[in-house]
Amino acid sequence: MPVDDALLTAEEKMQKTEEVVQHEFSSVRTGKASPALVENILVEAYEGSQMRLRELAAITTPETRMLVIQPWDASTVHPIDKAIQAANLGFNPSIDGKIIRITLPELSKERRQEFVKTVKKMTEDARVAIRHVRRDTLQGLKDERKKGDITEDDLSFAEKEVQKLTDDFIKKIDAHLAHKEDEIMKV
Repeated sequence: MPVDDALLTAEEKMQKTEEVVQHEFSSVRTGKASPALVENILVEAYEGSQMRLRELAAITTPETRMLVIQPWDASTVHPIDKAIQAANLGFNPSIDGKIIRITLPELSKERRQEFVKTVKKMTEDARVAIRHVRRDTLQGLKDERKKGDITEDDLSFAEKEVQKLTDDFIKKIDAHLAHKEDEIMKV
């Protein structure tokens, strides 16, 4: 039945949007160190090839405000250091033999508020993406109705279900935002 397929596809796309926003949130700095802060930094290693930091090194958090990066190949220590500094994340790495240590400075109130604005923008982008899924799904179902593939009752039912899905996923994303906001503002 086309309605069931359309609803399932819409739910999968909305689920994917929720996962993306959660992943984006993990890259926003809070008071605690997290490998997600640096794992996607592109490092120019091995004859100009670009690789993500997580592909070149183990990233650990031995303390709440410290990251330790242990490259698998000692020759990549300096390119990693250079890439972290170029990423302009607001902290300076220090090389200690074959490892790189990053001590995260305390966040000022203003900086915390900037991060909250950033996650709010990410949240709004996710809400828009979910509403686009709703719009596209409903348009597809209306086209099916015009072709006579589904009944008016099926269309009406589907519209209600798509709206319910939309409301549920927006609530989930708003809950993620509230949690992330608390995490950022906690001193």
